[in-house]
Amino acid sequence: MDCKEEIVDSRIPDPEAFEIGSKNAQILFKLNHTMPMTEEYGKVVKELFGDNIGEGTMLTAPLQGVCFERVKIGKNVYIGSNLLLMARGGITIEDGAWIAANVQLLSNNHDLYDRAVLQCKPVLIKEDAWLGAGVSVLPGVCIGKHAVVGAGSVVTKDIPDYAVAVGSPAKVVRMLDPEKFA
Repeated sequence: MDCKEEIVDSRIPDPEAFEIGSKNAQILFKLNHTMPMTEEYGKVVKELFGDNIGEGTMLTAPLQGVCFERVKIGKNVYIGSNLLLMARGGITIEDGAWIAANVQLLSNNHDLYDRAVLQCKPVLIKEDAWLGAGVSVLPGVCIGKHAVVGAGSVVTKDIPDYAVAVGSPAKVVRMLDPEKFA
């Protein structure tokens, strides 16, 4: 998975990206209309993410997004319903992370002056981080190991390991004791 900063001009045709996007849209439709927690559901999840999703991960539909080939999800991750993955810049969710319902992970954004241009930066959710319901994580942000982001927060800057952050924009309000995670 290529996770580097990138500028994309959507006015320039990209047949390969269009083909991948069309295929992903069809798989996503199938996922969102398949009985959850069945063998068929597991096959569709695997079809969408390939080898980029770890064992023991639980993904709750519906799911929305683009560029799923640029998403890497670790082992034993919980993902609540209505996750939005805007993944042109790459999104990595490490082992044991908890993602509540209605979270948005956004690794791309439009240029303020030229809306056809996408500015892409990777998003990283580190091991055992917890994102509360309705959290939005903006391009280029890293959520630290064991960090907690409160419901409804908008994360515009990196959150350190073991931090609790809340608000819009999210601010660190306390630190957790690393020894309690041993």
